[in-house]
Amino acid sequence: MSEARASLEPTFLTVGAGNDQRQIAVQQRAATKGAKGTTFVWLSGYRSDMGGTKALEIDALAERLGLGCIRFDYSGHGQSGGKFTDGTISRWLEEALAVIDHAKPKRIVLVGSSMGGWIALRLIQELRKQKKAPVVQGMVLIAPAPDFTLDLIEPNLSDSERRSLAERGYFEEPSEYSSEPNIFTRALIEDGRANRVLTGIIETGCPVHILQGMQDEDVPFSHSLKLVEHLPADDVVLTLVRDGDHRLSRPQDIERMLTAAETLALHNIQ
Repeated sequence: MSEARASLEPTFLTVGAGNDQRQIAVQQRAATKGAKGTTFVWLSGYRSDMGGTKALEIDALAERLGLGCIRFDYSGHGQSGGKFTDGTISRWLEEALAVIDHAKPKRIVLVGSSMGGWIALRLIQELRKQKKAPVVQGMVLIAPAPDFTLDLIEPNLSDSERRSLAERGYFEEPSEYSSEPNIFTRALIEDGRANRVLTGIIETGCPVHILQGMQDEDVPFSHSLKLVEHLPADDVVLTLVRDGDHRLSRPQDIERMLTAAETLALHNIQ
């Protein structure tokens, strides 16, 4: 496993119009082995960005294999414009679709972490509706959190958090990963209901490898077991890491992610 390296300067893609317009920071690595080479598409988690350890390791893997890699920051995250509190699954999904449409890769492997797993599942549903979409060759989902607003946040809201949502339109909670609190808006939660994927069979049309820590306090491993039940038509591998946490960023966790990504990129050429 190579060391993650610092990012180059990103390019910026304009998404949306009028007051909804925002600048999305994108890092794209071109494949070096011809047009048929696979491109990894990294999808970050909530309040994470494309400069994180796992994202940089996926980019380094692409470089070693001569493959492409697309990383970007959702609006309100990292180097992208826009307000974080305007963010919803629909808004960040729109940005992911715009980035892929702009880059026009022919074959992709989606790598989604936490909320990025939800975005990945919604993304593949939208790409399957398009006539000229890239072939999705596989998905690597790391502690995936599909439907987390409905399944993991709403049932656990305290009375004071419900009041805050009703009166202020958001609530805050301490973050284990930042000195700044997590902010969850009413718009995010309401929009989450419109983007549910755990409602029936999810047809990805590609192999899926899920990596899930059993000591994950943010997304319980039972949530990944639930996701597998909604993927009955696909070749699904679920790796439960007994001592793994939500981040899965230890060297051995990174190695599992890279092995899964490389396998899907190189051994499932259709």
